[in-house]
Amino acid sequence: MSLDHAASKPHERLADALSEELTAVNALIRERMASEHAPRIPEVTAHLVEAGGKRLRPMLTLAAARLCGYDGPYHIHLAATVEFIHTATLLHDDVVDESAQRRGRPTANLLWDNKSSVLVGDYLFAGSFLLMVECGNLEVLRILSAASATISEGEVLQLTAARNLSTSEEIYLRVIRGKTAALFSAATEVGGVIAGQDEATVTALRDYGDALGISFQIVDDLLDYWGTDATGKNVGDDFRERKITLPVIKAVAAADDEERAFWQRTIERGKQEDGDLETAIGLLGKHGALEATRSEAIAWSQRAKEALAVLPDSELKVMLADLADYVVARIS
Repeated sequence: MSLDHAASKPHERLADALSEELTAVNALIRERMASEHAPRIPEVTAHLVEAGGKRLRPMLTLAAARLCGYDGPYHIHLAATVEFIHTATLLHDDVVDESAQRRGRPTANLLWDNKSSVLVGDYLFAGSFLLMVECGNLEVLRILSAASATISEGEVLQLTAARNLSTSEEIYLRVIRGKTAALFSAATEVGGVIAGQDEATVTALRDYGDALGISFQIVDDLLDYWGTDATGKNVGDDFRERKITLPVIKAVAAADDEERAFWQRTIERGKQEDGDLETAIGLLGKHGALEATRSEAIAWSQRAKEALAVLPDSELKVMLADLADYVVARIS
């Protein structure tokens, strides 16, 4: 999901506020993605890591640690760990989804091959564990290890839920909590843990990241049917790939027999014809599925902001609250 197209850009303000730490994170990432014996590893990793990503997840770790008054060196390691985990999952996702483009560039699996993408992703996962172990904090290791497992679990669950019209909103939430929100919440939570904060503060940071990640993914799924070129999202990609997302789940739940037959043909059986996307968007509008999905995204964004209430007031806290608003700015 792109965050480039709204008037205010709190992620850029965060990047400015954290510029020194981000420079250190980037240097550590470049150092740790090197390989003496397998030059393809830095080639593949650099293609994705240096492709213009926002470093949003590492920034959440850095912001949380600074917000909690941390003055040690290990938030840099943790931010790099989070980015390694994220990059590894992207490499694997592009193979699973048979994607040809990522961040406007050809995917690694297209430029090299699936084997290289999978194995380099594995290398990054291993590298992320080496980084987190160096922090010497077992709770940090537990949180990030659990997040890695949850991400994989969410991706497998998505495979079983894909193209299945019986997929419920509960299962959808479980999928996006795994594939997206788990790393957001871990990124913020470990910032509080490494700073030695109390349980209430750490829980607040975890809840903020969880709600932010859920809102982030719901918006991304909504824009597949509601977006325009100006939002940076190609309308209809999820429909063409027959993905079951929240707008479709809501429309299917309200469908009559004829409409259900349409969804069975286009999503379950994959027999799509010219004009089907327009029909799908019309059905989503007819049953209020787009507005209902929008309301849920905004509610999760609000929940993220509410989680910040127990944290001390600061400019960084304001930026994190603004980021939650910004995630839903394109659908507000």
